[in-house]
Amino acid sequence: VQLQAFGGGLVQTGESLRLSCAVSGRAIRSYTTGWFRQTPGNEREFVAAIRSWSGASTHYAESAKGRFTISGDNAKNIVYLQMNRLKPEDTAVYFCGLTRTALSAIYNHDNYNFWGPGTLVTVSS
Repeated sequence: VQLQAFGGGLVQTGESLRLSCAVSGRAIRSYTTGWFRQTPGNEREFVAAIRSWSGASTHYAESAKGRFTISGDNAKNIVYLQMNRLKPEDTAVYFCGLTRTALSAIYNHDNYNFWGPGTLVTVSS
């Protein structure tokens, strides 16, 4: 199983980025795909998840609600994270992961089985 997150970069406050998580070896339609982010010295923090196998329900951290949108393309096996109105506090390395855990557990990175390398998002003020 391989996951590859890409699309990060350097943007200014208020701008947008779209991250992509390309998955191979597993069909995203059978998993929950989550986006997490991490800054130096801190734990990986939940951002958003999509339960592609359960009506494609979406779930967001409070910090992401209203600004970020997660979506999946089952045909391409890619999950996207559209990030709008970015803030300096959104600066982090963003990771995507796969899990089949219960809904209540998708917010914890320990419950994800597969991860890929992250992509750096830097938002300048």
